Amino acid sequence: MASLPTTDKKAFVKDMFDNIAPRYDVLNRILSGGIDQQWRKKAIAMLKDDAPSRILDVATGTADLAILAGTLDPDEVVGVDIAEEMLQVGRTKIENRGLSNLIKLKHGDAEQLPFSEASFDAAVVAFGVRNFEDLALGLSEISRVLRPGGQLVVLEFSRPTRFPVKQLYAFYGRFILPTIGKMISGDDAAYKYLPESIEAFPDGADFLDVMRSSGFRGVSQKRLTFGIASLYSGRSSG
Repeated sequence: MASLPTTDKKAFVKDMFDNIAPRYDVLNRILSGGIDQQWRKKAIAMLKDDAPSRILDVATGTADLAILAGTLDPDEVVGVDIAEEMLQVGRTKIENRGLSNLIKLKHGDAEQLPFSEASFDAAVVAFGVRNFEDLALGLSEISRVLRPGGQLVVLEFSRPTRFPVKQLYAFYGRFILPTIGKMISGDDAAYKYLPESIEAFPDGADFLDVMRSSGFRGVSQKRLTFGIASLYSGRSSG
């Protein structure tokens, strides 16, 4: 299995996602059986009571979460990502849905967000935080651009702990996922990187600790689908 990049992770991630961008959405639906969209809907539902006017989607990719965020009737949704080819796919989807006036996509780095302090009411990240080169810095940047009390919702893969889901998930990640991913995307490294990045990610209580140290309070975790994914939430301490 390919090793996680030890240096210049940001460039590796950017090139990887630029390469698989045209097939990314199809692969997501196939590899997750479509459940990834249900997880995204649950993430957006967590923002509903706040009725945020301006929402930031970090590591927006092809803008699936940004588009769902538009269902909350905000004034604006802004998505940011370092992979320009992913953004191009997202812009086409947004234009085809007639949402260009509502959703704007920007090329940018999660660890150097091109926005002023306290400029968003809420922020979301789906399957992106484990790709941050500096996790604490990326979360601190999100806290900086959120208004005090603004909510962050993170959807991320996690590691199941119960038999037999733990064992089945490990087998799927090591053998099935890379094989299907390579067949459809033509990129061997991308779908070997995925299970390794999940294994290396500090999920659960460890991630909640990073959220706290990065400026978030009232943090919580909700496991989804036998612990395959988790929803994390917290509010900027301002």
